[in-house]
Amino acid sequence: MSDNPVTEGSAGVPGTARPAPADGQVAVVAHARKSLGGGLGELREVLGREGVTDPLWYEVRKSRKAAKRVRQATEQGASLIFVWGGDGTVQRCVDAVAGTDAVLAILPAGTANLLAANLRIPGELAAAVRTGLHGRRRAIDTGKVNGEHFAVMAGAGFDARMIAAASRKLKNRLGRAAYLYTAARAMTARRVAAVVEADGKPFFAGPVSCVLAGNVGKVLGGIEAFTDAQPDDGILELGVVTARNPADWARALSRVARGHAERSPFVALTRGRQFKIRFDRPVPYELDGGARPPVTSLSIAVHQAAVTICVEADGGRSG
Repeated sequence: MSDNPVTEGSAGVPGTARPAPADGQVAVVAHARKSLGGGLGELREVLGREGVTDPLWYEVRKSRKAAKRVRQATEQGASLIFVWGGDGTVQRCVDAVAGTDAVLAILPAGTANLLAANLRIPGELAAAVRTGLHGRRRAIDTGKVNGEHFAVMAGAGFDARMIAAASRKLKNRLGRAAYLYTAARAMTARRVAAVVEADGKPFFAGPVSCVLAGNVGKVLGGIEAFTDAQPDDGILELGVVTARNPADWARALSRVARGHAERSPFVALTRGRQFKIRFDRPVPYELDGGARPPVTSLSIAVHQAAVTICVEADGGRSG
């Protein structure tokens, strides 16, 4: 498959086709190395049965190239964009359309599919397509860290190391269990000194192993890290973890898994609209499961109702 944009129309599928909603031009931006159901061929068939016989069609082989294709789709009049891929691809597309009128429909073809899970978007292909075409449009917040939007989480330290170490080959072989393998190694990393401000006020100063900002409740591994989080309340959650070794991490994660993170001596929680974090040395960070190069500071702010996502008519509430 080429990374160059391809605009094609499918031949349609015999039978009675329901008309697509009057949302204007429909586009598909697909990570060609990701899989869901019967693949992109089945996606064309399902769209055809729903009356979408001539979508704009773009395929990429790296998630970072998806943003350019989304922008091209909107320039060609697309108002509804199906995103086929994992969290990294979805995040790139969210960043590209944040603050615009474009609507994203997620086809969860990745490993963790965190945004889809939090918004209860179906994991079955035909159901996900129907949600995109006939579901409810839900405006959700984004966080913006160092100039880039995210919809699920942004973290530095432990989670970024865990994600960076989970190679494509490892995820293809182990699925979500790949993160368990890399997490065990990340728990032994040396802590870093950090100073954290929340809404302009001092919140934390000291050694940390992880700083995590969340827009939704569930993070990697299906853990409900932030029990009160909602993606449309204009607030971001922030957790600071000070665990020093695997034993500390086991105690902290046990509390988190039971929904009592605030009771852990290794976890500090707060909420707010803006956070600033400074580290005493470069630390790797991640956005929605996508690794980013090390930095010495993070500036994180909420952008309310920044992107519209298709959810099921009676669903989409996170938590």
